[in-house]
Amino acid sequence: MSKLPTVLITGASSGIGATYAERFARRGHNLVIVARDRERLEALATRLQGEYGIAVDVVQADLTNVNELATVEKRLKEDTQIGVLINNAGIGQSGTFTEQTVDSIDSLLSINITAVTKLAAAIAPRLVQAGEGAIVNIGSVVGFAPEFKMSVYGASKAYVLFLSQGLHLELNPRGVYVQAVLPAATRTEIWQRSGVDIDALPEVMEVGDLVDAAMVGYDRRELVTIPPLQAAECWNALDEARRLVMANIHQERPAERYKVAPKANT
Repeated sequence: MSKLPTVLITGASSGIGATYAERFARRGHNLVIVARDRERLEALATRLQGEYGIAVDVVQADLTNVNELATVEKRLKEDTQIGVLINNAGIGQSGTFTEQTVDSIDSLLSINITAVTKLAAAIAPRLVQAGEGAIVNIGSVVGFAPEFKMSVYGASKAYVLFLSQGLHLELNPRGVYVQAVLPAATRTEIWQRSGVDIDALPEVMEVGDLVDAAMVGYDRRELVTIPPLQAAECWNALDEARRLVMANIHQERPAERYKVAPKANT
């Protein structure tokens, strides 16, 4: 791309998405900001255009709505100026697994999994053809922490991590950068929407700190960026353990521990 690519950001009306918009605007990128709240989007667009002199296009869309999601997909497929996708839109889990409703689970999966996947799929072929561009998927440390007892939300974020790792293997050799950003508790509205009192949590990261750290990882072209992880070697050890497990799988036979002597006839 001869000039800075336009950045499309979902869930951009507040929190992490709005902060990403500000950070990329500060760098001189034009933006396409997507969310349900048009009033907030337009206020953000007006401010960023005034402060940084960039162009901001507002797209009001509810990504749980198939038709509105398709509108954003179409934009990603056809707008050749868009070279970066920030897949940020997501919702949290309210209640335990047995307390959740079918509708709440469906909404969570629609945004956290279906929308993330479809939007990445919409832009990836064009980026591959161009030989450059980036897809950033916002996950969560809950995605590898089942002990947090957020089963559906955690599973959706585990999917985001796996998807990002898989896309990296497929797309990186063809010039497309993929990043998974895994926050822990961050001061955003997702907590209030999930019915959780964020002030009751012992440690919470400010959203500006989270996005600034994620942008450092972005500039370094990290695959997995975990801003609250203090010792990077912990993640490296976890990934190495995963690789060791795979190296120890021999799919032609069961492991010895699963072999038992046949029962004697009585």
